[in-house]
Amino acid sequence: MEFLMLVGIALLKAALVVFLVMLPGAVIAVYSERRLAAFIQMRIGPNRVGPFGLMQAFADVAKLIFKEDIVPSEANKFFHTLAPLIAVTTTAALFAVIPFADYLMIGDTRIDFAVAPNVNLAVLYILAVSSVAVYGMTFAGWSSGSKYSLLGSLRSSAQMISYELTLGSSLIGIMMMTGSMNLGDIVQAQGNLKWNLFYQPLAFIIFLVASFAETNRAPFDLVEAEPELVGGYHTEYTGMKFGLFMLVEFVHIIIAPCIIVTLFLGGWQPPIPTFVLDAIGIKAGTLPMVLLQLGSFAGKVLFMMAFFIWVRWSLPRFRYDQLMNLGWKVMLPLSLVNIIITAVVMFFLK
Repeated sequence: MEFLMLVGIALLKAALVVFLVMLPGAVIAVYSERRLAAFIQMRIGPNRVGPFGLMQAFADVAKLIFKEDIVPSEANKFFHTLAPLIAVTTTAALFAVIPFADYLMIGDTRIDFAVAPNVNLAVLYILAVSSVAVYGMTFAGWSSGSKYSLLGSLRSSAQMISYELTLGSSLIGIMMMTGSMNLGDIVQAQGNLKWNLFYQPLAFIIFLVASFAETNRAPFDLVEAEPELVGGYHTEYTGMKFGLFMLVEFVHIIIAPCIIVTLFLGGWQPPIPTFVLDAIGIKAGTLPMVLLQLGSFAGKVLFMMAFFIWVRWSLPRFRYDQLMNLGWKVMLPLSLVNIIITAVVMFFLK
């Protein structure tokens, strides 16, 4: 009975994360991208549907819902339909281990602000789930029966494999310092402004660049590359199937900053020393502390989202050989050097 109760609570939390974080976050990401892109390009941006164009994203979704779902005659219909579902599911699953705040005590009941709190292998879980996401792009390109789509999916596979190694190895230094793969432990270790950004600056830069490649954001958007591949892996998709791929693309602007903030920028830890919070009477587990933690986490994520969008509209796309050379000849060796430096420093400071 207790097990069923725990499963029910986890499912309820997952539903709340999807409907209160993922979907609204995607709308915010779409609007922010369009507004910031317009500002950078000295345009106005969306300003017709709703006040200040706020309803433009909802209008786009309504349009996609009523679009005809076209499946090419040469396509494998099962995998053609399965691909966007894999992409959405794996992306949503990444939110399960992200702690948005610490905990809230209501009487004797403790409420953790993560779908699956205290997962001891949370870092490994993130790397594993993000690597599965490539199957959605691979199936989409292969099953479409289009040469352009197939090239896009092959590129995505090669790109994911290349940068997964860098992404994982850049986190080894943090795990060595913290002694844990639990995201809650990693955030707790960054209290009092002891952010991993300051102790692992090289790892932060490596992880940040690899995140652009993992999320297929410019200047690493070689899997779409409109001038070369029409639209890449989703060229042959229409209607809500195409809409699901677009949803995933914009949710990536949220989930990547969430992971970066959790690992390197203190997570939900407010940028205020603990003794100051104690002096003004804000204690752990209370509602004021939870609101402060949620606000701190959201502010950091919004800042990183703006940075992701700014980079996309500022830097030109790499050539594919440059992408591979950067991953294998620069990023991976640097991540290994960072591991050695961390080990040496920890040995002498022990």
